[in-house]
Amino acid sequence: MSRGWWLGTLLWIGIGAGVLHADDPKPLSVKDRAVAAWRARNYTNAIALASEAISTEPKDPRMWNFRAQMRALLGDLGGAVSDFGEALRLAPDSATLHQERAIARFKMGQIPESLEDFDQANQLDSRLAPQNWQRGLALYYARRFADGRKQFELHRTVNPNDVENAIWHFACVARAEGLEAAKGAFMDIRGDSRVPMAEIHDLFAGEADPEDVLEAAQAEEAGPARATAEFYARLYLGLYHELHGRHDAAVNSLREAEKLAQSGGYMGEVAKIHLQWLEKNPPPAASPLPPSAEKSPTP
Repeated sequence: MSRGWWLGTLLWIGIGAGVLHADDPKPLSVKDRAVAAWRARNYTNAIALASEAISTEPKDPRMWNFRAQMRALLGDLGGAVSDFGEALRLAPDSATLHQERAIARFKMGQIPESLEDFDQANQLDSRLAPQNWQRGLALYYARRFADGRKQFELHRTVNPNDVENAIWHFACVARAEGLEAAKGAFMDIRGDSRVPMAEIHDLFAGEADPEDVLEAAQAEEAGPARATAEFYARLYLGLYHELHGRHDAAVNSLREAEKLAQSGGYMGEVAKIHLQWLEKNPPPAASPLPPSAEKSPTP
């Protein structure tokens, strides 16, 4: 599961590919300089230039969107949501803006609000609905498991080889109907070449053990590839343990995933949210033993 927000943002801003040519005789506009700063990963400067552009053209929703994206990259999700809100005030029918604000709200843990935006984005652009796996994740944390199942089934129509989609579909069915129902409805995915997705799929299918998943991830060459593989192993082991009633093991796995979250991109944010969700929703305490069982056995 991945998303290239930056491409959609640049296309929506409407900046051409040739703005950065050094031999261009025309001076770059503030907007172009802002994008150049983003490409150089100088997000602080990009925000300053976007703010300058906004002060000149405050009714242009494109730069409000751009500044929101930069703020999100720097972790200022509150500022991003505020800027997306201003952009939406100027362009209320933009599915792109609703989708982006939904994502920022989701990362802040504002699940009901994020779903409002995801739903609005889908209504404004029906082409987005099958792509919107992010909405499926929000539905899971809202405990709307039947709706989450439908979203992941819809996503399969455009992304049939994604093990992660199958796993979240499994989780929704398991939470709504039980593990046996989830196993019966499990999506058979064989085309996901990412490590260790094959082992994760086999784990949920009952054909592998947690150790197989970790071994596959740790067999990757040391470096970013291994960090990414181990992140996904820890994330989905956490989900697996949760669904099988092993709360402590789930929390431990997700804590390990959280340490590697930067390697997971958007799903790194999901790992953090899931850990918080589990910590706020511990399993019910065991029922006390009946009085007769508490007595010492008769010698």
